[in-house]
Formats: sequence, structure tokens, C-alpha cells
Amino acid sequence: MTAIIDCSYSIEGEGPPLFLIHGIGASRIGWKSTLPILTNHFTVISYDLRGHGVSPIPQNKFGLTELVEDLEYLRTKTGFAKAHFAGHSLGGMIGPAYALKYPDHALSISLLSTAAFRSEEDIKKVNSVVRDMEEKGIPEVLQTLTNRWFTDKFNKENPYVVKDRLKQVIDTNSDVFLNVFHIYAETEMSPWLHKIKKPCLVLTGEHDGGCSPRLNELIHNALPQSELVILPEYKHSILLEDGVSVAENIVHFINNLKR
Repeated sequence: MTAIIDCSYSIEGEGPPLFLIHGIGASRIGWKSTLPILTNHFTVISYDLRGHGVSPIPQNKFGLTELVEDLEYLRTKTGFAKAHFAGHSLGGMIGPAYALKYPDHALSISLLSTAAFRSEEDIKKVNSVVRDMEEKGIPEVLQTLTNRWFTDKFNKENPYVVKDRLKQVIDTNSDVFLNVFHIYAETEMSPWLHKIKKPCLVLTGEHDGGCSPRLNELIHNALPQSELVILPEYKHSILLEDGVSVAENIVHFINNLKR
């Protein structure tokens, strides 16, 4: 295991602690549209994964284990004994992996737009994206990522938002970007999801090709305590296309745990 990274983070709002974990080539800014709602209910801790945003760039390759340990270091540093966790895409793998290793510190997990139980065809598709990035360079696959992440309607009506998201990808250290994409492509949660005993929200977009409703229904069925939500019309970038609905679903899910 490589050394723990002291990741850059922000804290805002009041209430039970909620850690937000972003995905590949993004940063904590990606949660911006969810914060007006979430901070009314929770103390929200959002952070930049290692090598993302303004967090330090690691010197060596790393895996899911290191991303979990970075999160545990942050939880310890911020002083919250127990917390809720919500992760998008790769973050939706980090969250449950954290709960598996540190169950005493997790109150609930929200898995947003993530994947498990991939078929051979699913694996072939995601590996082809990784291979294209390695062979052609990351800038050459931006159109592929745009098509996978955004609906045509959003892409047409919000070109500057899409452009900013792609700029985040380009601005991410290329070795780090490929490293985390490999983690996302190679992580398979199906052997251990049934061990997650904490309440879970499983949420994805109706037209998310890589993190499809089919895969998320399998995730939902594997988890002992879970709620499944499919957001109509959307693809992968639900935080940017409809962060309000994502936030409302998280609030509804966690508030219902108290009843």
C-alpha cells in the first residue's frame, strides 16, 4: 500500500456528518448543485480525491484500498466518529468499500451511478475506453466520454457546463486519471456487497450505459438493506444535470432512517 494522502476538503452546513466522494477526473466542485439542499440537513464534508482538484498528486500507483484509507484519514482528521457517505461513480465504489472495512464509522451509504455485476460485454466496453485512452491519449476520447456522460438535450443546452467538465478531465494528471479509470474498470463489488450491513441508497440514471439500471438492480438485490431509485431520462452525469433531485433523494433516504 502507498502512503496516505492528506486530501483537500471543505466543511459546510449543520446536522449529521455526510461525506461526499466524487468520481473520475472530477473534484468536490461537482457536488455544487446539491449543496444548497444537503447543507440544510447535514454537515457536509466534500473533498478532492488524491491527484484531483487541489489534492496532492501521489508519486506511485494506487488502488481502491488507498482511496479508502485516504477517506478514513479524513474522517479521523475531521473528528466525526460516525457519518453518512455518498459517492458518485468511482465514489460509489469507495463508499461501500469503506463501509466494509470500517463498519463502525458508517451510518449509511449512497451509491450513485456506480457499477457491479458487469457482464462480459460490459467489461469489454469499459476496457475498450481505457485502451483507447492509453493508445490514443485522453483528449482523443473526450467525445466518447461526453456521449457516455451527458444526455443530448443537456449537451445541446449547456455546452459550457460540458466543456468545464471535460476541462476537469484534461487538467487531471494523466497518470492519475488512467490510474483511477483502471480502478473503476477493474473493481468488482459483487463478491462482497452482501457483507455491507448498513442502509444503502442505490441510484442511477435511466440511460446510464456503464452504470445501468440493470446493474443497479443487481446491486440493490445484493445489499441486505437498500432502496433503489432510477432517475428518468438521465445518463451518468446526474450531479451536473439534476443535482437537486440527487440531493432530495439523499435527504429523503437518510431522514427515513430515523423513523
